[in-house]
Amino acid sequence: FHRPDDLARNGFPWMRSTEARMDLLKEDWRKKLQLDEYVQTRFGETIAEVPRLEGESAEDAKRRELFYLNMIWFMTTLLDRKDRMSMGASLEVRVPFADHRLVEYVWNIPWEMKMYGNREKGILRKALEGILPEEVLYRKKSPYPKTHHPLYTKLVKNWVKELLHDRSSILYEFFDAKKLEELVETEGKSFQAPWFGQLMTGPQLLAYLGQVHVWFQKYGITIKE
Repeated sequence: FHRPDDLARNGFPWMRSTEARMDLLKEDWRKKLQLDEYVQTRFGETIAEVPRLEGESAEDAKRRELFYLNMIWFMTTLLDRKDRMSMGASLEVRVPFADHRLVEYVWNIPWEMKMYGNREKGILRKALEGILPEEVLYRKKSPYPKTHHPLYTKLVKNWVKELLHDRSSILYEFFDAKKLEELVETEGKSFQAPWFGQLMTGPQLLAYLGQVHVWFQKYGITIKE
């Protein structure tokens, strides 16, 4: 919310590799799907929904757009992922900072207050002084973790490599075989930008492609011309 490039960007701030993603598709599917146009349409629709505050500066109005985009799209993905990961391990995880009462309360407070002390969630940290331990209250912000274990990369690489030889796989239908082969052989390094968010790089892209295959296969999805 404070990076100049994101404030100036006319699009979803976490999607910095749309063109690179589309480049993985076969040429005919790129033309049919018109994904760039679809992304911009959905972005425009979401921006049109943003509740406005009369009298705020252009910079604050842009931040408000980023807040809304994050809550409607990116945060929803994180919460869904959190629920699936935790329930898969028989855990019930709560996210108190996402309580709707807190979100509604801070929606209109000034940016300078939200960033009290020049820290993200600054006003919340200040409000909880003396209640939470210092090491918890001022812990450095960190995103959801991802594995860097080479075994994970090896497993997803071999999985997608096998799928490339399966003519019945939806991957064979949608994607350029040579580009997927390069992606597999480089263990995802040929896709240089994070494919989603900040941390989802090559190995996670390979895993996602495998999940696309499973999704189509498990639910019997077919493509209608």
